[in-house]
Amino acid sequence: MRRCNTILSHWLKVSSILLLLLFAQQAHAQVPVRSYSIKNGKMFITVGKDIPPIALDSFIKKYELADLDLQHFIKNSIPDSLHKLGWTVDVNNKEVVVISKPLFSAADISNPLDKIIFTPNEGGDLVVPANQVHFGANKFKNRPAFAVADSVVTFFLRGQTNAATVKLAGSFTNWQNGALPMSKTDSGWIAYVKLAAGKHLYKFIVDNTWRIDKDNNLVENDGRGNDNSVYFKTNYTFTLNGYANARKVYLAGSFNNWQEKDLLMQRTATGWNLPVYLSEGTHTYRFIADGNWFIDPANPDKLPNEFNDYNSVLRIGNPYIFKLDGFLNAKQVVLLGSFNEWRDNELLMTKTATGWQLPYTLGPGNYEYRLSIDGNLTADEVTKGNLALVIAPNFTFRLKGFDNAKTVCVSGDLNNWNPTSFRMKRVGDEWIFPAHLNKGKHRYKFVVDGKWILDPANKLWEQNEHNTGNSVLWIEEEQ
Repeated sequence: MRRCNTILSHWLKVSSILLLLLFAQQAHAQVPVRSYSIKNGKMFITVGKDIPPIALDSFIKKYELADLDLQHFIKNSIPDSLHKLGWTVDVNNKEVVVISKPLFSAADISNPLDKIIFTPNEGGDLVVPANQVHFGANKFKNRPAFAVADSVVTFFLRGQTNAATVKLAGSFTNWQNGALPMSKTDSGWIAYVKLAAGKHLYKFIVDNTWRIDKDNNLVENDGRGNDNSVYFKTNYTFTLNGYANARKVYLAGSFNNWQEKDLLMQRTATGWNLPVYLSEGTHTYRFIADGNWFIDPANPDKLPNEFNDYNSVLRIGNPYIFKLDGFLNAKQVVLLGSFNEWRDNELLMTKTATGWQLPYTLGPGNYEYRLSIDGNLTADEVTKGNLALVIAPNFTFRLKGFDNAKTVCVSGDLNNWNPTSFRMKRVGDEWIFPAHLNKGKHRYKFVVDGKWILDPANKLWEQNEHNTGNSVLWIEEEQ
């Protein structure tokens, strides 16, 4: 699948005849051809004619392409619905269909650094990077997870000793393009890979046949008919000493929505433990031994909860210091926001000589918050709503013109479509807002003096439930 975007890239430079030859070479790929990509100011959709209906449905659902009626076109070659939506049929033969649609005019694409349309990583597979995953725990069948030493993970495939060749492919090898040869042992095959902490997808190639790891309970579908095994390179181990007489001990916390029987801890010689991956930020948790909930007895860091009790706290990363000047006569100031599900009893600020403050660890992201002063919620003076905080911005929204506008905001899935919280700043001849965007697809609109508008500089959009449309952008993973 990852070679499909490469083919499309070459297609823009060579003749269509060479394109068809390259597609023919894909006949022995892992799955039928299907990809969605954005190259040189155009959207491209490529679908092999041999694609199974269920795989086509998954592809359409993943990229929200229902309006194109691809099923009808592949079956009958009638392009009416495509033409009405501005698509061009570039290739339509017995093997493959390629359609395209411009995103910008030729003048608009002269400076790609100013654009906000990005493609997924090459090959079209939207592998979720570590900073987009907040938590993960491995779940292997009747055996521990892969051994790790000095960040090197030992991948192991049990059995298959009669195979001639076995390779390891995954998100860390660019899949087949960089698949790693595995070495045979007396009980299977092994490969050593240095990995960063986070989520990784993988598969084995046994004598040219792709297969998931049957010893791994974590399997994820990529939305295109492929199942991949999931491995988390962990960065923290929860430990509970004692409780030797307990039959089962579970871990629950903010990272797994406090699910009671989801994270079963492993019995050790001195108690219980569970290795996990956790992103940067503040995480609250408790242990559950035979149905009894309690905080971590070895962790003095705790925060109050809604049950007049406490949750243990784990902080990963650097703290951000929230400050409030003045209000020295207040009895209590509480910080609440999107980062703690707006709990108004958890984050009590500390009084200082000049006001109030609270250090709180947050990972990269876009956040909203308020302060409660003696039970009264404060609001931003201009928006009359939540205040905004962006940690580690990596992208800037831009809107040119609208010189006479009083307030311009950006709203979308980055702030749960709040129309006032992410207020843009006037700089030169444009309005800007620096944000942190994870890899993948994002929907948004601008709100100019209360009026919702699409991004006039972005030709990529999709319909919404109000029939007013949302602008769409993709953030690609660095190559």
